[in-house]
Amino acid sequence: MTLIKSISGIRGTVGGQVGESLTPVDAVKFAAAYGEWVKKTTGNPKVVIGRDARPSGAMLSQIVSATLQGLGIDVVDLGLSTTPTVEIAVPAEKAGGGIILTASHNPVQWNALKLLNHKGEFISDADGKAILQLAEEDAYEFVPVQQLGSYTSDDSYIDKHIEQVVALSLVDVEAIRKANFRIAVDAVNSTGGIAVPKLLKALGVETIGEFYCTPNGHFPHNPEPLPENLISFSNELRDGQYDLGIVVDPDVDRLALLCEDGEPFGEEYTLVAVADYVLSQCKGNTCSNLSSSRALRDVTEKHGGQYTASAVGEVNVVNSMKETNAVIGGEGNGGIIYPEVHYGRDALIGIALFLTHLAKFGKSASRLRASYPNYHISKNKIELTPEIDIDKIMEEMKARYKKQPINDIDGVKIEFDKEWVHLRKSNTEPIIRIYSESETESTAEHLAQKIIMDIKEVIHG
Repeated sequence: MTLIKSISGIRGTVGGQVGESLTPVDAVKFAAAYGEWVKKTTGNPKVVIGRDARPSGAMLSQIVSATLQGLGIDVVDLGLSTTPTVEIAVPAEKAGGGIILTASHNPVQWNALKLLNHKGEFISDADGKAILQLAEEDAYEFVPVQQLGSYTSDDSYIDKHIEQVVALSLVDVEAIRKANFRIAVDAVNSTGGIAVPKLLKALGVETIGEFYCTPNGHFPHNPEPLPENLISFSNELRDGQYDLGIVVDPDVDRLALLCEDGEPFGEEYTLVAVADYVLSQCKGNTCSNLSSSRALRDVTEKHGGQYTASAVGEVNVVNSMKETNAVIGGEGNGGIIYPEVHYGRDALIGIALFLTHLAKFGKSASRLRASYPNYHISKNKIELTPEIDIDKIMEEMKARYKKQPINDIDGVKIEFDKEWVHLRKSNTEPIIRIYSESETESTAEHLAQKIIMDIKEVIHG
């Protein structure tokens, strides 16, 4: 069993021993620490909560709600919802914060409490550490019965979210309707099964094939939207019955796409395609993290904008977007951040902007994909013994490649013209993650293996 406490929240496998997995006791402890932090930092005792469809969600939702009420906090429960929907609801409700009960792409035995500030954005590093300290010290106090918080439920926010997306100036509903798209949806039996078909209908899509859209939390396959987990769904598109396949993860903040022939559009290229469209209509800058494809930089520079790479992690991308006034950004895992609506990854926004782009381009997703630079990313890791000094290895690698452009805001990223390799140490285990990118798969793998050999040379002196 596993329990991971981090600055972004608490996640783990449900059941088991207290302190070793995500038990009701651990949920109470952490929700109480968060509630105490909300009251102290905002003076606003109101929190919005929502959950994905996994089976443990209802239980945890009741526990978290009651704990917050016990602190004198008013709870607005969105019920089955999406991560971006909760993010939108927090400022709309003028709340002091929000909690999303979701383990995102993790398997069904996992769940998590993801924490938002009063802006509906993920809490900062400093705030996360403060909450962890409150939890560690049990530094929270429950109120007497006369001061208990209220509880209200509101299941209208997915519809409100969709209304905001459809109303965006860059979303062309008429163009999408005229394209007469036939779209298949795999929502992995979570809340995307509610939100995505509703959105498509609002956009004028009449032919929708719903696969795994019953929000019962019984994931039919590994819920991470990677090609190896979508083979069965991909086969549904190979006979030409659909123009596009849309896949979302359980909390609907990641968007993966399949072309009309069932081939993956590429998770890195979800953001690239959406950014290409946005920049064609609205000049500006972009941002993604250091481990994302160079293709976004190429597209940004084509449109006369400036690309910035941030440290890995959504909160870091958001901070960098604000600093550079980026008009579009996100992560290479299919996470689209469009600040005109909110600063959070949002698959619904991604779908609407992509469909507008595809409708104007000419309806063929495979031809649209072929219009972009073709890069391949190789993902590797080296397992190390705990006594090895990973920071020293990073410094040695910087010295070895000091003649190349190097970015060390998050590990070490070394650039070789249009190729790059990014080394990052894991925060939870003694490993170095090694991502490399090149114009061919074999070259990307060769670059990764060269760096791995260099690291092993450093380790062995």
